[in-house]
Amino acid sequence: MLHFSFSIQYCLVDDRRRLQSTMQCLSAMNCWLKCMMLDPYNQTDHPECKSRPDSGLSAITELDPGYITGPLSSVWKEWIKWCIEFGIEANAILAVPYDWRLSPSKLEERDLYFHKLKLTFETALKHRGGPSIVFAHSLGNNVFRYFLEWLKLEIAPKKYIQWLDDHIHAYFAVGSPLLGSVQTVEATLSGSTFGLPVPEGTARLMFNSFGSSLWMTPFSEYCRSENVYSKHFSTGRKKKHNIYHCDDLEYRLNYSGFPTNIINIEIPSVVAEAYPSFGDELQANLSNMECGVPTQLSFNAREIADGTFFKAIEDYDPDSKRLLYQLDKLYHGDPVLNPLTPWERPPLKNIFCIYGVDSRTEVGYYFAPSGKPYPDNWIMTDVVYEFEGTLYTRSGNLIEGNPGAASGDETVPYNSLSYCKNWLGPKVNITRTPQSEHDGEDVQVHTDVEHQIGADIIPNMTRSPRVKYITYYEDSESLPGQRTAVWEIDKANHRNIVRSPILMRELWLEMWHDIHPDKKSKFVTKAKRGPLRDEDCYWDYGKARCAWAEYCEYSLLYVCKNNDADMFLEMFIWVKVAGSKALQPISFSNMYNHNHNHNHER
Repeated sequence: MLHFSFSIQYCLVDDRRRLQSTMQCLSAMNCWLKCMMLDPYNQTDHPECKSRPDSGLSAITELDPGYITGPLSSVWKEWIKWCIEFGIEANAILAVPYDWRLSPSKLEERDLYFHKLKLTFETALKHRGGPSIVFAHSLGNNVFRYFLEWLKLEIAPKKYIQWLDDHIHAYFAVGSPLLGSVQTVEATLSGSTFGLPVPEGTARLMFNSFGSSLWMTPFSEYCRSENVYSKHFSTGRKKKHNIYHCDDLEYRLNYSGFPTNIINIEIPSVVAEAYPSFGDELQANLSNMECGVPTQLSFNAREIADGTFFKAIEDYDPDSKRLLYQLDKLYHGDPVLNPLTPWERPPLKNIFCIYGVDSRTEVGYYFAPSGKPYPDNWIMTDVVYEFEGTLYTRSGNLIEGNPGAASGDETVPYNSLSYCKNWLGPKVNITRTPQSEHDGEDVQVHTDVEHQIGADIIPNMTRSPRVKYITYYEDSESLPGQRTAVWEIDKANHRNIVRSPILMRELWLEMWHDIHPDKKSKFVTKAKRGPLRDEDCYWDYGKARCAWAEYCEYSLLYVCKNNDADMFLEMFIWVKVAGSKALQPISFSNMYNHNHNHNHER
C-alpha cells in the first residue's frame, strides 16, 4: 500500500543545530520562515537554510505531536494502527511523502520524485509478488494524477496499461480536490494560518512563495488544455505550445461549474490605497486625481485559473506578477500536464472516489483594500458558504447561484469533490446505508439508475433526520474489467476523514472482499454491518445483554478497589469480537500470492 501525504520539514539554525518541533521552530520565527519559504521564481531554498521531506511511516503518521497544531498533527496514525491491528505487516505499508511546497514539475526536477515513485512501485511488485493499493488524500491525489501522466512519457505507449495493471490493483482517492479548492484564494489574498501562531500576512508571504500555491486553485470544468508533445520528458528538447480553451457553455452562461463567483473584490481608485508602502512614488500625482469610488469586480473559476483575476489586480498588489509567472511557467506551461484542467478517469482497474458531504463549505469571498501595507493590503469582508443545497453569506444573507444537491467537506466544495461522478457509466447502482453498525433495516438500494454524463446523480432516497449515511455509487459494467465507485459520507470533515472509523471499516471490508476467492459480487455487500473490533461492541442496558450477540461476547471481571478505606467489588463488562465470527486478518504480504491458503476458520 502506498500513501501520499504531507511531509515533515526540519528547521535548521546552522550546520550543528536542528529544530525539530513546532514549538522550537516557531520560537525562532525568522529561522522558520527562511527554512519554509522558497524563491517564488526559481523555487530554490534560502541560502542559509534547506528543508526537505522526511521519509518512512513517521512522515505520514504524525507531524509535531500536537503541541500547537493539536489534531492537525495526526495524519495517517489511526489508519496505520487499523492496518496493523488487522494483520498487515508494517513493512507492507509504504509511505511516499513529498515536498508539498513544490509544483509537480519541480518535484521531478529537484527531487526526481516521480522517478523514485516508479521505482517504489516496481520494488513493491518484486518484493511482494503483486500489485499495490494506493491511498491518497487531498493534494496527494493531484500528485498521483501527475505521476500517471508523467508515466506515459517514460513507458512505451503499448506497455503503459500493462504497467498499470501489473503495479496498481486499486486507487482510493480520498477528499480529492478534482476542480480545486476555493480556500486557496483566501490563502493567496489574505493568508491562512491553519491554527499556527503566525500573523496572516506572514502566512500569505510564505504561501505565495510556494510553487504549489496554485496547484489547488479552483478552475473550470469546461476548460481544457491540448498538450502536443514533441519530446520525451527527460530529454530537455523544446515542446510545442499548450493550447488552453473552454467550451462555449463557459462563455455563454459565464459558468465554471462552481455555485457562485469565487472572488468579489473592490478595486481602489488610487493604487496607494491598496498597499501604502508602494504608494510613495505616486504621492505627487494624487493632487491631480479626483476622489473615486472603488470598483467591485467579480471573477469565476476560469478567470482565476487563466490569470484574468491576477492581471486585473496587477497594479494593486505586488504578488500578482509573481503568481502570474508561476501560473504560466509551472502550470499552463508544464511539459507533462496542465494541472488546472478537469480529470479524466485514470485507466486503472479499480477506483474508489471517497469524500465527505453536507458540511458548511466556503465557495466565495468578498475582499476590499484594508489600507494597510503589503502583505496585509486586502481584508476579507464577507464569505459565501454552501450548505445542504443553499448559499448564504457569513452575515446571514441568502444569495442566488447554482448550489449543488449537497455541500462539501468544509474545505473542498461539493462540485469539486463530486466531479468523479463523471467517471461513472450510464447505468449506476446506488446504495444508501447508515454509517453505524446496522442489521439492514434502513438500507436502500436502487439498481441501474440512469446517469447522464456531466450531470450530478441525485438519488431519490429517504433520510432519517438523526442518521448519518453513506451513499455508494457503483459501476462495474460500463468499462470491461474495471470498477468505479463513489462514496459520499455524511458530515465527514476533509482533514479528519482519514481518521474516520467508518471510512477505515469500509476500506478494510472492500479490500477483504477483493482478495476473497469465493466472492460472488463485484463490490462488497452493504446489507449488514456488524462490529469488527472490540471498540465496536458495547453493553445494551435496555436488553441487559451484549449488543450484537452474533459478533460480540462479554466476560466478567471482578476487581477489588479501595475507595475511602472501604473495600468493595466492582464488576466490569469486557466485550470483544468473538473469534469465531470476526473477520480473519490477512497480511498484504500474501494477499496476491495465488498459492496462499484462503481457507479461513468459520
